[in-house]
Amino acid sequence: MKKWVLIILLISQQALSQQEEMGITLQSAEKLVQVPLDCIEKEYPNKLNQVLSDSTHLQSPRDLHPIFYGCFDWHSSVHGHWLMAKMMNKFPDSELAKKIINVFDRQFSIPNVQKELLYFQPKLNQSFERTYGWAWLLKLYAELHASPFNKEHQWTDKLQSLTDQVVKYYKLFLPKLLYPIRVGEHTNTAFGLSLTLDYAREVKDLEFENLIVERAKTYYLEDVNCPLNWEPSGFDFISPCLQEAELMAKILEQKSFKNWMKDYLPQVFEKEFILEPGKVLDRTDGKLVHLDGLNFSRAWCLYRIATEIPKHEEELIHIADQHIMTSQAQVIDSDYMGSHWLATFMVYALETRAELIKE
Repeated sequence: MKKWVLIILLISQQALSQQEEMGITLQSAEKLVQVPLDCIEKEYPNKLNQVLSDSTHLQSPRDLHPIFYGCFDWHSSVHGHWLMAKMMNKFPDSELAKKIINVFDRQFSIPNVQKELLYFQPKLNQSFERTYGWAWLLKLYAELHASPFNKEHQWTDKLQSLTDQVVKYYKLFLPKLLYPIRVGEHTNTAFGLSLTLDYAREVKDLEFENLIVERAKTYYLEDVNCPLNWEPSGFDFISPCLQEAELMAKILEQKSFKNWMKDYLPQVFEKEFILEPGKVLDRTDGKLVHLDGLNFSRAWCLYRIATEIPKHEEELIHIADQHIMTSQAQVIDSDYMGSHWLATFMVYALETRAELIKE
C-alpha cells in the first residue's frame, strides 16, 4: 500500500513539475527577453531579402531598417520586439518592464518609423515580408495597443503610419489571392491571417476582420482530409494542417468547428491519436533548425484546437506539452541560426497555453 502511495505521489510531483515548466515566471521572462535584447542591435549576419530597384538601395541593414535591422532578418527583429512587449505587459511592475520601456522609447521614434516606411514605397518592395513579416508587425502593434504603458509613451501613435501601410497592402492583396499558400514556412496564408485577425479584433477594425473571415472561409471551409501524416517537411516551422485548423477555431463557432474538424482532421478524434515532435539533427543549419520552431507552433495550434474539442482536450494538451518540452532547451544559448527567433515561438506557445487552458 505504501509503495502505491509513493508511486502516486511521485507521479503527482512529476505532473506538477511539468505544469510549472509550461508557465513563464519573471525569472524565465528575464532570460527570454535577453534573447531579443542581445540581437535587435546585432547587425550581422543579416539576410536582407530585398529587391534592388537601383544602386541607392545598396545600403547597410541599419540604414535601411533603423528599427528592425537586427536578429538576422526583418521579421525576426519585429517578433523579437513583440516578445518584449508581451513580457512587459505580463510583468508590468517589474524592473524588466522598465528596461523594455526604455528600449521601446529609443526604438519607436518618428524618424525611425518614417525610414522603415520609406522602404515599402518602391513598387518592387511593396510585397516585402508578405505576409509573415506583415502579420508579426500587426501582432506587435496589437500588443502595444493593449499595453497599460501605451497611452503615456504613444508607441502605437508613432508606429501608426507603418502599420497603416501594411494594412493597406493587406487589404489590396487578399482579394487578389485566389488560392491559399499551404506551406510550412513564411508565406503560409493561414498563419498570416491568424495573427492579423488578432490585430483587427484588438483595434476593432471590423472591415478588416470581415475581410479576413471571408477569405479564411473561402480558402478553407471546404477542405477535407488534410494529410497530417505527410508532415513535417524538412524545413517546416509551421504545420500547414494544424495552422489552418487553429485559424478556423478562431473564426467558427465551437459546434461548427467541431463538425468541420471531423471532415478536415478526423484522426484527431481517434482514441490513439499520436503526433511525434519534429527532430533536428543540425542546429547550426538555419533551415533544419526550423523543426524546433515547428514544435512550438504545433503546440499553440493544438492548445487552441483542444479548447474547441473538450472531449479530447486532455490528450491534445499532452501532445502539445510534449512538443514544447522537446525543443525548449534549444531556445537560450543555442546556435544563432535558431536562437535569434525561437524564443518568440516558445513564448507565443506558452502564452497561448496560459490564456486558453484552465488547469
